[in-house]
Amino acid sequence: MRVVVSGASGFLGTHLTRRLRTSGHDVVRLVRRPATQQNEVQWDPRTGRLDAAALSGADAAINLAGAAVDAKRWNESYKRELRDSRVNSTRTLAQAAADAGIPVFVNAGGINWYGDTGDRVVDESDPAGEGFLADLCRAWEAATGPAEDAGVRVVRLRVGYPLHRSGGYLKPQMLPFGLGIGGKLAGGRQWMPWIAMDDWLSVVEFVLARDDIAGPVNAAAPEPVRNDEFTKAFGAALHRPTVMPVPGFALRILLGELSSEALSSIRAVPKVLLDKGFTHQYPDLREALKKALEKR
Repeated sequence: MRVVVSGASGFLGTHLTRRLRTSGHDVVRLVRRPATQQNEVQWDPRTGRLDAAALSGADAAINLAGAAVDAKRWNESYKRELRDSRVNSTRTLAQAAADAGIPVFVNAGGINWYGDTGDRVVDESDPAGEGFLADLCRAWEAATGPAEDAGVRVVRLRVGYPLHRSGGYLKPQMLPFGLGIGGKLAGGRQWMPWIAMDDWLSVVEFVLARDDIAGPVNAAAPEPVRNDEFTKAFGAALHRPTVMPVPGFALRILLGELSSEALSSIRAVPKVLLDKGFTHQYPDLREALKKALEKR
């Protein structure tokens, strides 16, 4: 396949580009600077500029663009950047996919769509929850509309926490946990929807290949875990104690508004993937963490 990828230089994009090329696919990277290689196309999602003709002949488009949620302390300006960077890029690529006649558009969105679900199990049939990130995910997914309206098969991935030492959920915790000063967040009772990096990459390839999959898809492991269980498993994988819990008030001081999202409980399960026969290579958290911490 010839696959167009936005956000190819980011955490997920780097791993996905490598996997797709290893699998024999031709990857076209969307870049904001002037294109310098044959497999690059320049775009400007802020202004909606992307020449659909440059995407002619592509078999799929994958959108991974968006500012990092935890890169800065939230204020109104950065929250606007989080929203605009996702919505504008998604709408721009969705419109280009429609204009170029690309058969499938995969948008890698967030599992935060569900808001704080407490102990309630949710799947793709559940509505959006409440909170800033849930509202953001709602707008993010809606921005795929131009492609869907044109008859493109649109897959809206709701991605759990991908586990890999190089980024995402694990990277900022590697130092404190490695020093033996990591611990559960607040009471540690909140549910965490996680996924092994290799499984996330396989999910993308799976939905690309399956013409019978469209709409929302939870890209997560079959069994979410509570934060205290995750903390113990992470410490065990690093052979370090986890006796330094982080109280809620400390998180609020450190993260501000983001702390409420960090403590959200999201007990989401991947019903669509399981119903379609997808097999997780790493359904067990301990095995997934062992793999995630390998130096590769």
